Amino acid sequence: MRPANILVIDDEPDLRTLYELTLLREGYRVEAAGSVSEAWQHLEAGQFDAVITDMRLPDGQGMEIIHRIQKNQRSERCVVMTAYGSAENAVEALKAGAFDYLTKPVDLKQFRAVVASAVQAQQAAPAKAWQAAPAGQPRAGAPAVPDSGVAALERLVGDSEPMRLVKSRIAKVARGMAPVLVRGESGTGKELVARAVHACSQRSEGPFVAVNCGAIPENLLEAEFFGARKGSYTGSSQDRDGYFQAARGGTLFLDEIGDLPLAMQSKLLRAIQERSVRSIGSTQEDAVDVRIVSATHKDLHAEVQAGRFRQDLFYRLNVIEIAVPALRDRREDLPALCAALLARIAQDGGLPVPHLSAELLRRLAQHRLDGNVRELENLLHRAVALNDGDELHLDLMAPRPEAAEAPAETAIAEPAPSSAAASGGETPRSPAAAVAESKPSAPALPSDLQAYLDQQEREILVRALHESGFNRTAAAARLGMSLRQIRYRIARLGITTPGGDEGASTSHADD
Repeated sequence: MRPANILVIDDEPDLRTLYELTLLREGYRVEAAGSVSEAWQHLEAGQFDAVITDMRLPDGQGMEIIHRIQKNQRSERCVVMTAYGSAENAVEALKAGAFDYLTKPVDLKQFRAVVASAVQAQQAAPAKAWQAAPAGQPRAGAPAVPDSGVAALERLVGDSEPMRLVKSRIAKVARGMAPVLVRGESGTGKELVARAVHACSQRSEGPFVAVNCGAIPENLLEAEFFGARKGSYTGSSQDRDGYFQAARGGTLFLDEIGDLPLAMQSKLLRAIQERSVRSIGSTQEDAVDVRIVSATHKDLHAEVQAGRFRQDLFYRLNVIEIAVPALRDRREDLPALCAALLARIAQDGGLPVPHLSAELLRRLAQHRLDGNVRELENLLHRAVALNDGDELHLDLMAPRPEAAEAPAETAIAEPAPSSAAASGGETPRSPAAAVAESKPSAPALPSDLQAYLDQQEREILVRALHESGFNRTAAAARLGMSLRQIRYRIARLGITTPGGDEGASTSHADD
């Protein structure tokens, strides 16, 4: 492969020379400029793989160079250097299309890593362009993505206009290092979007580490995120990496970022800004090269106003936003979604794919589906489990949680009665009557709430494990959680299972 061409722009001669020598030692071809006008002369005379520019220049801003590169549809990846503490400049540059940023005084190790990443992104020959339609030619104007990215985009089932916009945005934002915030209701597929961003990027060969911020006890957050050294706390018998170290060279996905406590938000902000973390018990910081993708179902603007989420962290994470549409806003995707879900359900159960009639699809389209794709999948799971013929039948007449007069949390936890039970001859009671009758027999308040909740959770997990033959992957799927989450809960509650982790070999991607 030819040596990469780098253009370095800085008005301080000593720094410019330092950057030139550093890059020349890496085997790059380097040209240098001290102003906006001089830089554009170099750009008009030739093509570069990467442009590294200071933000403040004698005759303008480095931002002008980014805007002109974008306007002229040039392919150079731009890296900006901003003064320490000028976070708003870095965010502005990333939104304008910069590939990445560096904070002055520049750490040369980090400088080399960022430039290498930009060059790799520029020179990587994409194998295939994303095809929005199932057949034929790549969509006009669609960014090119590697094969792994094409497969990830295809897992986002649906060709409605909202989903086409989501896929197009994924393919565009994947090219840089700007943090991405995926926003959408529960059950819309935010993690699939995050995985697609990773798979479409030049980091697709690196790790994708998913973290549920609401599933980690507050006293363990720092160790889980940043790691810990041997002996740093009771029971710490060896060094262990945190999520940032595990995601080096790849993507760190922070799911339900809105659930992160304020104290941890401050530490996360510093790790993102400094690109380095300090493990518990360590005296030095370790540089980490990760891209941050986060997701939430909450309105973070409102959380900031309420003082529950740091404004500076919000602006750092929300450089680029991808809004995932609710299922009610893309009902035309229902046939394709049902076909894909049924094929997967049947494959997992070793069953033939059942037929879903046009009439049933019509009824599904009229169903509220407030739980989005997750609710649709659960409906189909139940239908397949109860199916006794070639054609699938769905029980859509069961009372919905919001129909009850009980609080929403209680109603959701109650299983919906089956059609068989409803036809058993007994006169069904109204939800209000059922709630009223249950009040006198309500249990006494527990004296130790946490112990009571732990016991309830332990019983549910043990039951799910028993019913799934101690296959953790299957038990996790039944409870609507990931393999990582159920492993954490089993360890926390001290549940012992025979034969080790049977679910790990079933689906490594769930881990």
